[in-house]
Amino acid sequence: MSRAQRLAMIEPPSSATPSLRRQCQWLGISRSSLYYQHRERLAEDLVLMRLIDEQHLLTPFYGSRRMTVHLNRLGHRVNRKRVRRLMCQMGLQAVYPRPRTSLPGKGHRIYPYRLRGLTIDRPNQVWATDISYIPLARGFMYLVAVMDWHSRRVLSWRVSNTLDRDFCVDALEEALARHGPPEIFNTDQGCQFTSQAFTGVLEGRGVTISMDGKGCYRDNIFVERLWRSVKYECVYLKAFEDGAHLKQELGGYFTWYNQERPHQGLDDATPDEVYFPQPQKQAA
Repeated sequence: MSRAQRLAMIEPPSSATPSLRRQCQWLGISRSSLYYQHRERLAEDLVLMRLIDEQHLLTPFYGSRRMTVHLNRLGHRVNRKRVRRLMCQMGLQAVYPRPRTSLPGKGHRIYPYRLRGLTIDRPNQVWATDISYIPLARGFMYLVAVMDWHSRRVLSWRVSNTLDRDFCVDALEEALARHGPPEIFNTDQGCQFTSQAFTGVLEGRGVTISMDGKGCYRDNIFVERLWRSVKYECVYLKAFEDGAHLKQELGGYFTWYNQERPHQGLDDATPDEVYFPQPQKQAA
């Protein structure tokens, strides 16, 4: 039996399996070789995750099956099980209507979608939020942003190395402290946003909560467009060394995005120009 085959027999330790040290002894291999293989696997996973992320922006309706075909066509021999695991780790899933798509936490309340047919014509009428995967040179992080729907202005943002609720609550509380409460706050049905820690902050400020329909990509379309802009105009142009480097660059990007970047959907105005009241020009 080859060394690679013996390494493949190693199973994660649990109550039903021996420790890694004991398994390596039984198979006649050193633990250092096992850890080396794990590092190689991690590096390969990061490459695949970057490719998955890029393709997801172009074809958000690709599930693990189509994404596997795409990666195979690029020359990466991966199976669907691995692609499904990586997409789950990235927080990605195909966006098309189907039952039980964005699963809330157990016991979390789901709120109805309140934006259908609503005319959104002023700042602080509707805010929205979402989470996106951000690749680093050696690893990855997650980015959450709170956006004003009408002006497209990014009101606050946070990064984290885990998909927990705390960094989402921090971003929400900063936006509320800086700008006051909106009339409606829209999210998807992810467990971070259905948690009592998150919804309780909104209810405490008298904000009406709205949640996307299951698998409805367009329910939060402006935040999805923000992710595309962030990645093509900032993230993909640089190899962030660590979280500190990422935060520094994102801080500069969002300042530019709000203050200087014109938006075609805003008649080439910037988000700041639409969000903040502009002085009226006096007639000559």
